[in-house]
Amino acid sequence: MQHRKSRLPAYLLDIQREIEEYARGYGLDFWDVSFEILDYKRMQEVAAYGGFPVRYPHWRFGMDFDRLSKSHVYGLSQIYEMVINNNPAYAYLLEGNSLVDQKMVIAHVLGHVDFFKNNYFFSRTNRHMIDEMANHATRVRRHIERLGLEKVETFLDSCLCLENLFDPMSPFIVRHAAEPPPQEETPPVELPRLRAKGYMERFINPPEYLEKQRKKLDGERDKPRKIPREPERDVLQFLLEHAPLEPWERDLLSTVREEAYYFAPQRQTKVLNEGWAAYWHSKLLTQKVLKPSEVIDYADHNAGVLASAPGRFNPYKVGLTLLRHIEERWDKGRFGKEWNECDDYDARRTWDKRLGLGRQKIFEVRRLCDDVTFLDEYFTADFCAENQFFSFSRDERSGNYEIDSREFQKIKDKVLFQLTNFGEPFISVQDANHANRGELLLAHRHEGVDLHQDHARATLEALARIWRRPVNLHTMIHDKPRLLRYDGSAHSDEAG
Repeated sequence: MQHRKSRLPAYLLDIQREIEEYARGYGLDFWDVSFEILDYKRMQEVAAYGGFPVRYPHWRFGMDFDRLSKSHVYGLSQIYEMVINNNPAYAYLLEGNSLVDQKMVIAHVLGHVDFFKNNYFFSRTNRHMIDEMANHATRVRRHIERLGLEKVETFLDSCLCLENLFDPMSPFIVRHAAEPPPQEETPPVELPRLRAKGYMERFINPPEYLEKQRKKLDGERDKPRKIPREPERDVLQFLLEHAPLEPWERDLLSTVREEAYYFAPQRQTKVLNEGWAAYWHSKLLTQKVLKPSEVIDYADHNAGVLASAPGRFNPYKVGLTLLRHIEERWDKGRFGKEWNECDDYDARRTWDKRLGLGRQKIFEVRRLCDDVTFLDEYFTADFCAENQFFSFSRDERSGNYEIDSREFQKIKDKVLFQLTNFGEPFISVQDANHANRGELLLAHRHEGVDLHQDHARATLEALARIWRRPVNLHTMIHDKPRLLRYDGSAHSDEAG
């Protein structure tokens, strides 16, 4: 695709260039960014499409648009910006925003694009996805023209119900060793024999017995291997390889899988990515861009972005605050063996070795971390106490949510649990020929939280429509092993 220059009025284009110059001066490294101003209705349309101007037709996007429209009309939310991980990057500004808002959004977008370009977890994504999304839309519309909307949309419903059943780390990790190369000649089977002198051979190792053993070993060798040989987390890829799909069905499932992998890093880095963008829009605007008369308006609008309601996890706020905490620690030398072993409260409170390594450190964090590693490594007891984090749970008697702990480790464990695998269950394929009946068997890795039964049933139904045979799922319900099954017409639940 040819690079499309920002379609901004001249005064905003000048502001964009000014902010980009300051950003590069701080060390940010981003692709060219093409901005476009949209009215609120068009902005909601693009938001419903996940930020892309064109997607394949499906009722889900219409439902998202309706939700966003109502939220805007009732004043519950407003979309200020969107940006696409693409080279060049594409971003949108909302028509009618104040000049201060537009400056904040432009700076915020540059932080995102720097993150897209340099974070490790985005390194395997398609950098020309805006073209690929348009190709997907064209292919789906061709299937609709040939087969009809209802047939295509019904199959897409099943695919989208399974779009979270993939392995987000598979672009970076080889889960299974490659198949050994086939041998041209099968080596002969060695039969177990008892030692015997020549004249006793027929009595000690009878020929009929040896022949029976040879056939048995040949049968074992020729027996088909279990599929998959090891549990397979990428359920979508397994279905593409083994389900009895027609070409158009395989194309649709492949489209859903490709888009799921494209969006995965954004879900893996929500806290760090938004924190990074918020850090830089704050730095650029307060130190370089804003006029004195604009500071109050900026502070008011920025406070809305970073607001934290009780019990609400705001990724902008947590990411920004933790990055600033890391910067301060590395500027003052609050890391390493000496710092970790110091138990003098006054010494820790006044500790400052004036190392000035904070900026270098946060750039390193931006390059290497996702949300789980970011919080696991840098969400410390000091940070937790300074920012007054707490965990909460629902009281069964009153029905209200109440603070249940201010203990650091419990809070950290709860935050990490919510972020691991996007907070979704770990599901893997175990056997494509369960009970030797051609049924699909999956397993849920239970980690203390039972599956939502409605979601589990809907998932089994979608799997059965694609597999075209009954589907089974091992899980735990109320601490007891269960086997959920859907045979294409009815659900069953028995001891697993």
